[in-house]
Amino acid sequence: MTSVKERLQTISQHSEPLKSASMTMPTPVLSSHSGPPPAGTQQQQVKKSPKDFIFGKLIGEGSFSMVYLAKDIRSGKEYAIKVCEKVHILREKKQKAIMREKQIMNILNDHPSPFFIKLFCTFQDTDRLYFVMNYAKHGELLPYIIKVGSFDEECTRFYGGEILLALEHLHKLGIIHRDLKPENILLNEQMHIQITDFGSAKVLDNSSDLNTVNARKNSFVGTAQYVSPEMLTDKSAAPSSDLWAMGCILYQMVSGLPPFQASTEYLIFQKVIKLEYDFPDGFHPEAKDLVQKLLVIEPSQRLGATDEGGYSSIKKHPFFRDMPWENLHNETPPRILPYLPGTSSNEELRSQYHVPDHLEPGLEDKQMTRLLGLALHEEEEEAKLKPAKKPSILDISPSEMARRLEVQARDNSWHRFVQGNLILKQGLVDKRKGLFARRRMLLLTTGPHLFYVDPVNMVLKGEIPWSPELRPEPKNFKIFFVHTPNRTYYLEDPEGYALEWCRVIDEVRWATYKVQ
Repeated sequence: MTSVKERLQTISQHSEPLKSASMTMPTPVLSSHSGPPPAGTQQQQVKKSPKDFIFGKLIGEGSFSMVYLAKDIRSGKEYAIKVCEKVHILREKKQKAIMREKQIMNILNDHPSPFFIKLFCTFQDTDRLYFVMNYAKHGELLPYIIKVGSFDEECTRFYGGEILLALEHLHKLGIIHRDLKPENILLNEQMHIQITDFGSAKVLDNSSDLNTVNARKNSFVGTAQYVSPEMLTDKSAAPSSDLWAMGCILYQMVSGLPPFQASTEYLIFQKVIKLEYDFPDGFHPEAKDLVQKLLVIEPSQRLGATDEGGYSSIKKHPFFRDMPWENLHNETPPRILPYLPGTSSNEELRSQYHVPDHLEPGLEDKQMTRLLGLALHEEEEEAKLKPAKKPSILDISPSEMARRLEVQARDNSWHRFVQGNLILKQGLVDKRKGLFARRRMLLLTTGPHLFYVDPVNMVLKGEIPWSPELRPEPKNFKIFFVHTPNRTYYLEDPEGYALEWCRVIDEVRWATYKVQ
């Protein structure tokens, strides 16, 4: 039986520096997989160490690794450095995954594509392995889906197209990712995608008749919401397994949530195997057709599975109509904006409105008149609308606060959810996450807090986080947004009090933070 020391030495043998212009001396350097140097060429390398970098903030983590933003002390360039603890690698039995990830990133270095994270070099010390990669400045795709709720058609088409080009390139190289999901799709400084995390990936055996890879018996590779049915049933994977994951991601970009959802992984797996999912109202019809043709139980029947030399059948799908495939990586990505489903009058809303700088702040009568489109033409009449200053909603004396809290505790069934705070406004709203809506009791309280409660099961579901950056935005009488730094909450008041909600929320925000 090999000792821990011997196994650590085995790992160490596979972490030599890689080829990189920024990581080597000017003398030509060959990577560890490029064969012997030409005659007369002196091979020189500057071996990197942790001392060559200033490590900044943590930007990602896994079961046996941490990813830091770091700066090269010589060049000043920023990199993402994946730091793997050798002891954890052994404990998690991830030696092969580490070797495989390095192998695949080397292949991608030799066959470059703009849609993948680039590995510049690896090095090690006694306890850790280091992977130095380019820094995708704008992070994961998932937080953007969460923030806006769901992508509009233009965003979904663009990022879906880039994902398809990335998979086309990867599969031509004989590589299956096997864990494609929004968390493994990063966005660079120009907001183009860069796929990462090849620890679960496989290189296809060219001798295989079925062009598939069989996983170890009883092993599970991937993430529950995006794993293909063949990975669950016979533990096999083909390039079309990644196309299944792409179908799940397209569904999520349009609707806001993955297609297969349940309370446990086991129940998610059951839904995947039985192809149990639904399309919510408002789902883009051409995107729906594409998703249906990718989420097919039989791998060989998925759209693109029988294509040769690329994915021409997917590229020709109506959803990708007029896509500039050859130049997509040079196109300016669209702004990430939400697709808002039609309201009761079936109008389509796209949140592309930007607030002009010259408008007066606040939500007084004058601003309400402008928002409703009722602005008066006569400047003299408009000036008369300016109201006298009135007390703040939070100007409550201690005795009055005590009295109102006593009444609230006795008479208001929602009092138990607000942590002893006074309810300033309450009402039922439809809280949307993408195309999915949930009826909630919205409770604006002192503190301030914005709690939302499941009114059927009488369970507190959460609260909208307050900060000086919180901003309400009315869209019409029923629909309003509450913008926070990390998420936009999309709310619909069936009674038509959206403007009143925005007015009161903004008044509490001003009284609390004294900022415009």
